[in-house]
Amino acid sequence: MLSGVRIGLIGGSGFEKLLQQGEVRRIDTPYGASPDITVAEVDGNRVAFVPRHGARHEYPPHKVNYRANLWSLKQIGVERTIATNAVGALRESYRPGDLVIPVDLVDFTRLRAQTFYDSAPVMHVDVTDVYCPEIRKALIGVSAHSSRKVWNESVVACTDGPRYETPAEIRMMRNAGCDVVGMTSAPEAFLARELEMCYASVCFVTNMAAGLQKALSASEVSELARRVLPEVESLLKDAIVKIPVQRGCKCGRALSQATAT
Repeated sequence: MLSGVRIGLIGGSGFEKLLQQGEVRRIDTPYGASPDITVAEVDGNRVAFVPRHGARHEYPPHKVNYRANLWSLKQIGVERTIATNAVGALRESYRPGDLVIPVDLVDFTRLRAQTFYDSAPVMHVDVTDVYCPEIRKALIGVSAHSSRKVWNESVVACTDGPRYETPAEIRMMRNAGCDVVGMTSAPEAFLARELEMCYASVCFVTNMAAGLQKALSASEVSELARRVLPEVESLLKDAIVKIPVQRGCKCGRALSQATAT
């Protein structure tokens, strides 16, 4: 554990270089090594950063070692984590370039390790507030000054990828109440809860989903990320300062009533 490192950042597509200057650590976990973690100071706060897909974006979403990434942050001492996620819009009111601070999550993945508890003790963790309300409050507060449209009551759908979704799948997700779709929110958010870490996300809309535009291109994600990176980076730095040092949320007590009897 590193002294004073209580906040973690997980960089998604296009955000692999979110923090470039700092102390680089390689952390081994029971689930394998995570990508190198950079520990740097952000406005007086020591922050640990892990690039979700690797420093060179070498891991596709279904091959990201989510357990190693979260475990390594926990091992360093992180209590609160903010992630960035690229998403597609399921609703025409959302537009590329919009920012999303999600309030809920629907997991459509099938191929990923979902839990740290594959054997005894059997744990059933509560995810009523899957995104930490305290971090969300900080993000929503600072996003009020953003020049972009910000959605803060959105539901994210998560799929395995790496392919994009079909138009029929998009209609199903929209009918299920989802607003945006991405490939990296699950099981990341649930694993953070199992580690009793606070977790929230800043998503950026890169495209309209299948059926809402003629075709989808991976280059759209990279181009949009390049354009919104400075603003998202500024939002994250502002939010870090606003997050209370003492946790008043339930995230840190997530396992207190999770044991099966």
